[in-house]
Amino acid sequence: MLVCTGYAAESPSAPLAPYSFTRRAPGQQDVEIEILYCGVCHSDLHFARNEWGFTAYPAVPGHEIVGRVKSVGAGVSKHKVGDLVGVGCMVDSCRTCPSCQEGLEQYCDGGLAGQTYGGVEKQTGEPSKGGYAERIVVDESFVLRIPENLNPAAAAPLLCAGITLYSPLRHWGAGPGRKVGIIGLGGLGHMGVKLARAMGAHTVVFTTSPGKVADARRLGADDVIISKDPEHMAQHAESFDLIIDTVSASHDLAPYFGTLKREATLVQVGAPDKPLPFNVFPLLMKRRNFAGSLIGGIKETQEMLDFCGQHNITADVEMIPIQAINEAYERMLKSDVKYRFCIDMASLKA
Repeated sequence: MLVCTGYAAESPSAPLAPYSFTRRAPGQQDVEIEILYCGVCHSDLHFARNEWGFTAYPAVPGHEIVGRVKSVGAGVSKHKVGDLVGVGCMVDSCRTCPSCQEGLEQYCDGGLAGQTYGGVEKQTGEPSKGGYAERIVVDESFVLRIPENLNPAAAAPLLCAGITLYSPLRHWGAGPGRKVGIIGLGGLGHMGVKLARAMGAHTVVFTTSPGKVADARRLGADDVIISKDPEHMAQHAESFDLIIDTVSASHDLAPYFGTLKREATLVQVGAPDKPLPFNVFPLLMKRRNFAGSLIGGIKETQEMLDFCGQHNITADVEMIPIQAINEAYERMLKSDVKYRFCIDMASLKA
């Protein structure tokens, strides 16, 4: 076993604090990664505070991991010592169900077992622990190549925020001649703007805050709609081919449905902790669709990383030491970050 230092929550109400634990020793197909950077996702906070109801304590969050390969098992062929690599939301799956066979491991019939944190390691039977730590051991099939031209710290959020937006944009055909809306300009939303624009779509941001208009345009938005202004929303009625909703708080979806074309789709990727209320009639009247999407499979995540490398796309990050993680959680709840916190894991040595 490998002794590892990290940060963990001991209970739903406890702040994250230094924590020593063990990782499994690398097996034949395993890659040991020295973690350089770890993005901070809103899901980390939900998990640390047991807001989804499945957290096992002590809980080590973190699933936007970038690091260097430190060692590899004898059977590893995809990665070598010194490679810049990433680990996202999954470190395993059943690999045999129809979804896994299609490269859609995020929809594995085994459910949440293969999560980077909050799952259960097949090799040890222990709860999996995430990337707020000095190192991690992962099966090579779930380790991704990070393009060397990208800033590794700013690339870390691509492993969750990036693929969460890339997958639905690709699946529902964002591209030239298509009008795509992004609801919310936060950690997820700002990635949606960058990716949709790079795909060639006419990209529009929906925001409740007039103060975000300039930043939305800086990030690449062709237009910005103040969603709490009914007249502004009416100007865009029945004009969108695709809308992706990144908001993780309860909100009314009906006004957004009205901006979709007939048979167009609104995709939910934000994960509110309470059910979303909405009126179905705007869907019925124009045969519109309301869908959901969850990250992406390993093949698609690598495709996304390569796309970002080609277009020089990374997240806008604010670097923090691990000792500031609890303050970062409180600021994240207030949307006081542009647009993703990233932990410099070298700070663990302090």
